[in-house]
Amino acid sequence: MDVSQIAKTTQEQAVASWVDRLNQLRLDELLMRLAEQDINLEGALGELQQLKDFVANPEYILGSIYSKHGEIAEHVHVNISNARHIIEGLSPEYTFESIGRTAPEDYLFNGIKVQSKYLNSLVNTLTNANGVVGHLSKYPDFLTEGNIYHIPKDQYEAMQKLLAMSDEEVNKASREVRAIIQKLNDFQQQTGIDLSSNKIQPAVGKYSEVQLGKIDETIEKEESTIKETDKKQRDEAHQQSKPTLQEGLKATGVSAAVEGGMSFCLAVAKKLRAGKKLNEFTEEDWKEVGIDTAGGTGKGAIRGASIYGLTNFTATPAAVASAMVTATFGVAAQANLLRQNKITGEEFIENSEVVCLDVTISAIASVIGQVAIPVPVLGAVIGNAVGMFMYGIAKDNLSKHEQQLISKFNNDINSLNAQLNEQYKALIELLKREFAKFRSVVALAFDFDVNIAFTGSVELAQYVGCDNSKILKNKAEVDSYFQK
Repeated sequence: MDVSQIAKTTQEQAVASWVDRLNQLRLDELLMRLAEQDINLEGALGELQQLKDFVANPEYILGSIYSKHGEIAEHVHVNISNARHIIEGLSPEYTFESIGRTAPEDYLFNGIKVQSKYLNSLVNTLTNANGVVGHLSKYPDFLTEGNIYHIPKDQYEAMQKLLAMSDEEVNKASREVRAIIQKLNDFQQQTGIDLSSNKIQPAVGKYSEVQLGKIDETIEKEESTIKETDKKQRDEAHQQSKPTLQEGLKATGVSAAVEGGMSFCLAVAKKLRAGKKLNEFTEEDWKEVGIDTAGGTGKGAIRGASIYGLTNFTATPAAVASAMVTATFGVAAQANLLRQNKITGEEFIENSEVVCLDVTISAIASVIGQVAIPVPVLGAVIGNAVGMFMYGIAKDNLSKHEQQLISKFNNDINSLNAQLNEQYKALIELLKREFAKFRSVVALAFDFDVNIAFTGSVELAQYVGCDNSKILKNKAEVDSYFQK
């Protein structure tokens, strides 16, 4: 039994298992993110459902038919803002909790009190008795306490454009625009509020979007946006879970270092077993060790890169990928010997078969070990070691007679499989015929022609095994049944 060969195959499968573990960690991360996104989507749509439920009963909304949009705007901002945060995995920032319907504030933003003002024009929103000015006259300390006002998004954007106009642009503007700018300046002087500061901020909704006749469309549009964001989040999660060049290089480097180290240890051990002490190694000995180490490092790099590529871009398990790489190296080595006329064609075939058998046993043992011992890398290592030891004992010690018995058993199994396969095919054909017959009977039973359908229904009932005495087979039996 070649213990060094067992150590080598164990190291190879350990590398394969480690690469497989890297892949599994990425997959686990993806599944976790997708599960979290399911929760995010449910929470975001839940916020929008709250908004739907609120606007579904206009009679419970404060104000007249012309002013109900004010309270609708409050719920639009709170629910939609929260939905947008939740879908991205963030915590909701707005709440109505502990807020009375007639309190100075309409809702809270991370503890900050917010008053929402939605009137039909920017000037009215700011200067009307029901706007910002009116609210400040009633609650003069509202802003000094660090609170803020929200106004319609479109009005806020228009206000910022007006405030950003140069003197030259103002002079060229229409009389109406200049009048609005003058009122904005008057507002700032009267209230002491700098309209460029964060005391007045945009809400998420425009004035037109919160009206009773438009709110359903607004919610529907936002729901589509939320679902688009959800898809982007999931696409991003999938993208980040894909194999990367950086991780591939990491797998290549680690595999090269491990296999190179193993090659170094085996080369030194080989010389020690030959009777040489470490301090007796000559320059030629170290040169040979170096060559073996360099060869192992190169093979390790190829192995790491190949396993990473095969496991990520094809449906190849890591243990099998490692076995394929090892088999490729082994068969290539035999082919080189054949080209140098050091072995015959028959020996090339036999040696290649042995190489492939060895790596197959190693791969199978590693897979079984990983299933039996579901600990990353450890299961594959133990499984490979145990499997290769058992294989080595069997290969070295089974007699020719025992090997013949095993061969006969395999032949019997193959013969039985062939028989079962023929029976399976026959049964499939029988099922196909019966199913075709069943479909034709069903088609007759549901024919548009009443007479054909009646006859077909009788045949269908008989076909599926109904009690013949309970089947109504003609008009007389039908009439008799319904007259009872």
